[in-house]
Amino acid sequence: MNVHDTLFWFFSLAISSRNPVTSAMFLVALFVFMAGLFVLLEAFFLAAIQVLVYAGAVMVLFLFVIMLLNIKEAERRHFRLLGVVGGVAVAGALAWELAIILRRPVESLNPGKAEFGGGLEAVVKPLFANYMLPFEVTALLLLVAMIGVVLLSKEELK
Repeated sequence: MNVHDTLFWFFSLAISSRNPVTSAMFLVALFVFMAGLFVLLEAFFLAAIQVLVYAGAVMVLFLFVIMLLNIKEAERRHFRLLGVVGGVAVAGALAWELAIILRRPVESLNPGKAEFGGGLEAVVKPLFANYMLPFEVTALLLLVAMIGVVLLSKEELK
């Protein structure tokens, strides 16, 4: 196991919590860790965009909605036998699949040829050339969502 493998498993960690605000903060950490995966792929622009857009802007909206809805900490539930058996079966199946994947030898990439171009030109050129309409529709939907949240959060106007 080399440094890249160790960093991959470190960046892939996810922690859950019963408190929604704490879970949102862990999601921010997960977004930063995913940006670390982009750095491992030498896609520095995508890593920066990942942190700015998702860990910054989107998480601010998530936290605003959590605080607007006043979601309380989840109550403790009683476990059902069927749910526990099903969860153990799924976990066993995932462990079996992971064991099959890890038995295969790892193929190294050709060091002279970049498999993933995550630079500015490789991201922006197709975005504005081929996907301009979906990009603009997404921007419009985000704007409408932000306006809706602001209007919903305002108290009754007098």
